[in-house]
Amino acid sequence: MAATNGERFLVTGALGCIGAWTVRALVRDGVPVIAFDLGGDPRRLRSIMTDEELGAVTFVRGDITDLASVEDALDANGITNVIHLAALQVPFCRADPPLGALVNVVGTVNIFEAVKRRADRIGPIVYTSSIGMYGLDDADTRTGHLAENATAHPLNHYGVYKLANEGNARVYWLDDHLSSIGLRPMTVYGVGRDQGMTSGPTKAIVAALLGMPYRIGFGGSTLFQYADDVARTLLAASRSRLEGAHVFNLGGSLASMAELVETIESIVPGARGLITFDPTPLPFPAEIDHDGLAAIGSVPVTPFADGVGASAEIYRDLARRGRLIASEQGLEPPATGVPTPA
Repeated sequence: MAATNGERFLVTGALGCIGAWTVRALVRDGVPVIAFDLGGDPRRLRSIMTDEELGAVTFVRGDITDLASVEDALDANGITNVIHLAALQVPFCRADPPLGALVNVVGTVNIFEAVKRRADRIGPIVYTSSIGMYGLDDADTRTGHLAENATAHPLNHYGVYKLANEGNARVYWLDDHLSSIGLRPMTVYGVGRDQGMTSGPTKAIVAALLGMPYRIGFGGSTLFQYADDVARTLLAASRSRLEGAHVFNLGGSLASMAELVETIESIVPGARGLITFDPTPLPFPAEIDHDGLAAIGSVPVTPFADGVGASAEIYRDLARRGRLIASEQGLEPPATGVPTPA
């Protein structure tokens, strides 16, 4: 268990996938954590935490687009560290760009503004940016690798908003000396990853266990990052106390969709032939440089097969308790009921 040193963490977007794993990591470290979210359904946390662990979490229902709401949460709970994860993902930003800009950009500015006013006791802000702000053409034409300082040319609203957040973080450092660390995930997988553009691999694990056919919406290769590793990296960034406006690409395991399917089939007996994928690759670079991440210290990288296996085991446990529900995992329920998981 890590020493808390008087830490009190606020995690925005705590009911999402990465948020849930971050809350779990903090509880298991014995650190007070305030889960700040506009939603009211803690199902992702319940999937990976015991009732006793959940009892250690303080839940605050709040809206990051309301600056006063953010400030009240920081003050009422004596917050020392902020992990900002609340955001709308690619499909939701595409469906409603004004709402996407309000949540992803204005909401993030509110977090920075609120922390700036309390910079004597909070910092640095740690937030998630995204590899999703890059296109394939942004990779080095010689090596095919995406450098951490590559110029981004976003292909969707979500990417534009993430790029704006990095720019605003830099200006808050220039104008106010407010430190921040942005981390750029790629394809995060693990229990709770049930929505978003790159959620297909995780849904495929669930579908295999439920005996359901499932087609992943993209092919090619991508950089996979296990959700627990992402959470632990966020905490390492917060505890690093780096000064300045930093942004780092996350590392992980480079794997193809064919390798993913093969891994699932090796872990889930009887799943052969159930999982397929569209051959079209994601419109983002797959080979991503992440050397700069060393600035925050040692961070975990779970081997790909181990992460898939750990996810399958959690889902199996949920199934044994009658809590693996297809619709809650982003899947359409089977027409004739749910088969016994393999």
